Amino acid sequence: MADSLAGELAGLVLAAGAGTRLRPLSRERPKALCPVGGTPLVDLAIDRVQALVGAVAVNVHHGREQLTAHLDGRVHVSVEAERALGTAGAVGAVRDWVDHRGLLVVNADAWTSASLDPLVEGWDGDRVRVLVVGADELGPRALIAGSLLPWDAVEVLAPEPTGLYEHCWKPWADRGALEAVRFDAPFVDCGTPADYLAANLAVSGGASVVGAGAVVDGVVERSVVWDGAVVHRGEHLRDAIRTPGGLTVLVR
Repeated sequence: MADSLAGELAGLVLAAGAGTRLRPLSRERPKALCPVGGTPLVDLAIDRVQALVGAVAVNVHHGREQLTAHLDGRVHVSVEAERALGTAGAVGAVRDWVDHRGLLVVNADAWTSASLDPLVEGWDGDRVRVLVVGADELGPRALIAGSLLPWDAVEVLAPEPTGLYEHCWKPWADRGALEAVRFDAPFVDCGTPADYLAANLAVSGGASVVGAGAVVDGVVERSVVWDGAVVHRGEHLRDAIRTPGGLTVLVR
């Protein structure tokens, strides 16, 4: 991306979700703090966004105490205290902070090995852009690697529980003001334990991922062992996730 655009863009990493589909892992820590390749998903998302924008915000609701402590002042934190605001409501909640800039929005639980450069390259600053995984057009079931909103799209969104597809992307598409950019890089929505394991194995090339401080006295194959977790002698984990709390999630 041209350096001249960075100061004109802010970034928002969406990390307020409950992680319902990722249970029981998300009962032990917020989904955004689950590590892929040893690094929490939210940190991976922040790094991708920070490479392209002047400042980054992260919205939090479920597990907000853990997330806020983890972020430790590194980014602007938008606390949704009473209720989660959804993807569009989260944008509405940071309108004052965005302050007439364009806004790059990503989900914290989406993993990719590629940069988001295709999302911003050649952007005219006036149209909404979406980075669509493996497709040329936006649809209601499309996987989105990120979206780019001009200030005109940001300023009309209210801090109420609403979604970007219904309240931004589709209306802009209907009037011919949305551009879909195809994204063919490796991408995993880490919504379920199976997808979360797949993202880790994509990073490692199929080998097990063992976190710092983990103790592995048994055998692990194609598994994720979180930092501080223990695999005891005589155990054989395959296609599994082991947490410090002793939880084992088998992916079959």
